[in-house]
Amino acid sequence: MTIFVAKLPDSVNGAILESLFARFGSVVSARVVYDRHTGESKHFGFVEMPKDEEAQKAIETLNEKEMEGKILVVKEAEPPAKKFRIRM
Repeated sequence: MTIFVAKLPDSVNGAILESLFARFGSVVSARVVYDRHTGESKHFGFVEMPKDEEAQKAIETLNEKEMEGKILVVKEAEPPAKKFRIRM
């Protein structure tokens, strides 16, 4: 399951995000999204966990929890929108 995590503090990077979710089970990947021009965090990221029950437990436990003064938003990620082209 892919998990969306928002309202991350500036100090959180992929390794910190992974360790936060590893308490609940196996983590395949964890990444924070950065602005490609400034290099600054966009304050959200994604975590991939292979076992849905472990991912659900992480979501239930971490959603609306405080981290460095920010309240996290943690939920199942929505599939990316399909891009399409209009042909004329």
